[in-house]
This record gives sequence, structure tokens and C-alpha cells, in this order.
Amino acid sequence: MTNTIQPEALTFECETGNYHTFCPISCVSWLYQKIEDSFFLVIGTKTCGYFLQNAMGVMIFAEPRYAMAELEEGDISAKLNDYDELKRLCLQIKRDRNPSVIVWIGTCTTEIIKMDLEGLAPKLESEIGIPIVVARANGLDYAFTQGEDTVLAAMAARCPKQVLEAEKEERNGIQKLLSFGRKKEEVAAEESEYVNHPPLVLFGSLPDPVVTQLTLELKKQGIKVSGWLPAKRYTELPVIEEGYYVAGLNPFLSRTATTLMRRRKCKLIGAPFPIGPDGSRAWIEKICSVFGIEPQGLAEREKQIWENLEDYIQLIRGKSVFFMGDNLLEISLARFLIRCGMTCPEIGIPYMDKRYQKAELEMLEKTCQEMGAPLPKIIEKPDNYNQIQRIYELQPDLVITGMAHANPLEARGINTKWSVEFTFAQIHGFTNARDILELVTRPLRRNNALKDLGWDKLVKEEAKV
Repeated sequence: MTNTIQPEALTFECETGNYHTFCPISCVSWLYQKIEDSFFLVIGTKTCGYFLQNAMGVMIFAEPRYAMAELEEGDISAKLNDYDELKRLCLQIKRDRNPSVIVWIGTCTTEIIKMDLEGLAPKLESEIGIPIVVARANGLDYAFTQGEDTVLAAMAARCPKQVLEAEKEERNGIQKLLSFGRKKEEVAAEESEYVNHPPLVLFGSLPDPVVTQLTLELKKQGIKVSGWLPAKRYTELPVIEEGYYVAGLNPFLSRTATTLMRRRKCKLIGAPFPIGPDGSRAWIEKICSVFGIEPQGLAEREKQIWENLEDYIQLIRGKSVFFMGDNLLEISLARFLIRCGMTCPEIGIPYMDKRYQKAELEMLEKTCQEMGAPLPKIIEKPDNYNQIQRIYELQPDLVITGMAHANPLEARGINTKWSVEFTFAQIHGFTNARDILELVTRPLRRNNALKDLGWDKLVKEEAKV
């Protein structure tokens, strides 16, 4: 009888470092573009405004739908009446922009001075006739991406429970207009493509092309997406009733998942996230299994994508990557890069929700075993001083880090990539895996180009100095 060696399990450690990450109010920079009929009112100090305008570059977009309610010496709290001043600002927003919803983004300052935004909002909402959603996306959160989590959790409470008869007639009328000129047989054939399954709502803010891609991927399996949270317009928020199934698109949406399960009594589909061809296949397969559907053609689809990525994979196969921790996408990205042939000694992550990321962690472990790669050590709330010492010892080929540490590491001859770029890039679904590898390989391709020019020796000499 031979003894079988049990595979080692993932190890988790927690350090006591600070959260080296952007402020969560940065979610405004992508949510106001996603929800087209919204307006975001950030209630904070001038520093918040400087951050949004300069660090996030929100002002480069035409007509940004956000504004600042500044808390300073003669501010809306110190000398003036909170309610009256917020009413004045919201009435101005209504007059100038007439949005379908105003989202109040509470900052650290509103927490410190104990502003009762949740108490003020309902009264003001009924007075001005525009819905007001309160989201406390302040710097007390673990990662900047959790700002979106807070906003979506607040919006989940506003999703309608049932469609009224008048709305049904209106939607049927719109559907008739969309189907105008098409034969009845075509419309019926399209409906017959779907399997009879419970309603499914997907949550997570993604660019419209990615929404279309994922919707079509599920349609190929006969699965109909009943709605998206957030919707393109606030007035089109999905109907969510007890017993509906929901699935997340991003690892940082644990608060939204909890809200949907506890308050709306939804059933969460715990799946790996659709990042990379492996994650996309696993995500679709899990949804299919929940609805009792036999997935079709996914293995061939994934194989085809891997073949198309081979030119990029050749650049990183056998190399190592180190995650310092910034945007909570680290587990999913590490799993995908290990599948590409990389090794990952350490994954730093600001916050680890093991329940919401359970399927992703299991897939990471399975991927390491299948690829014969060592399991990474997962460090929650990493101390960056200790991490940098470990980076010097390990000498990884690439470090994915926040912007604060990129240049100092580059100056010491270590290749880096900003983690924030993965937040804003289109990385979900089969077809966008190439975009991930484009970002990952860019510093490596740059160094290869420097070697061809003979500049790499000069760079190393400067690093020694």
C-alpha cells in the first residue's frame, strides 16, 4: 500500500499594514458613465474634489454628472443648515440636469461629524420629486473598488419587486416597437432559444460591450438574463423578487451580494468570476449547473481562446508574478496567470471575504495542482514594508502593485504594473482575456525592447546608484 501525498492547502495570513489604495469615492468616475441618467453628489472636503479632478481625471470627460458639496469653514454643516443647503444643491441639480436619480456619496468627513444622510434623504426626496440614493463610499473601506459595492448595495434596495400593470403594458409596447418589421416566426424562434429557468439577475458595473458579450454567451446556453444591476438607466433597474437567482461579476461586491440575499431573499450563485477564458467557462458552467442545463461548446470555446493567446503566453510562461494588493481582483488575476504558466509566490489583498470568493479560491487551488505550480501565500491587509523585503528576496519577474510603489520598485530594477489599470480595462469574458495579457506583458515587452537597444545595462547601473 502506497502513501499518497495530500496536496497542501492555501495558507492565509493577516498583517497589520495600512490600506495603500485609492479612496472609494473614485467609483464615481466609472459609475456616472455607466448609469446615464444619474447625478452623483459627493459630500466631502476640497481634498475629495481635488482627488476626483486630478488623480482620477474625471474632468477630462465632457459634462461629468457629479458635483461636490464641500464641508469647510462656512460649509453646509458648520454654519449652515444641513437640510437647507443640501436642498438648495439638489434643486440646482434638478434645474440644470434633471437626472432620474441623485446619488449622495458620503465621505470620511460625513462619518466623522456624524451627518445623518440616511435621515435627510427620504424627506428631501419627497420634497424635490427625485429619488436620492445614499452610499457611504468613504476611505474607511478596504479598497477603492468597494465604493461601487456600496452604491450597488444601496441601489439593490431600490429595485422594484414587481412590475405594475401599467409598466407591463409600456414594456410590451416597447417590445412591439423593437419587433416591428420582423416576422412572428422570427420573434417566436428567438424566445424559444431560451430554456425555461428561474429569473437571473447579474450584478456588477461593466462597459456596455462586455455586458452584450456575456449576455450572448449565456444566451448560447439557453439562459436569459432578466436584468443587470446597475442598469444603463436608473429607471430600468431590474425587477428583483424573492427566489430570484443572482450572480456577481467582480470579487469586490460582497456587500451587494449580502444585501441581495438578506434583504431581497435572492439565491446567490457562488461561481468563480468570468476573468480569463478559464474563469469565464467556470462561471457559465456553474450557472448552467444551477439551472440543470448541460453546457454546450464551452471546452472548444476555451481551447480556441487559449490558442489565440499563445503569442502572449510565451512571454510569461515560467515567470513569476507578485501581487502587493490594491483592488480585490488579485485572486482572480493570479488564478488566470498561473493557468498561463506563471508562478505566484504571494498574493497580497486588502480584504478577503472567504465566503463570497469561495469558488474562486477553490479554483485557484485546483489550477495550481493541475499546472504543477506551488500554491501562493495569501496575505490579507499586507504590511508594505515587509512585502518589499520579501520582493527583494524573491526577485519576481513582475510585481502588480498600487501606483505609490511602482516607481520606487522600478528604480530598483523590478518590473511593475499598476493594479488600477486592471480595474478600468475590459477584462471580463472570453474575448477580453487578451486585454489582460496586453497589460501584464507590457513591462516585459518594454524590457525586451530595451535589451535590443542595449539600454538595459544603463538602467541597471542607474539602479545601483
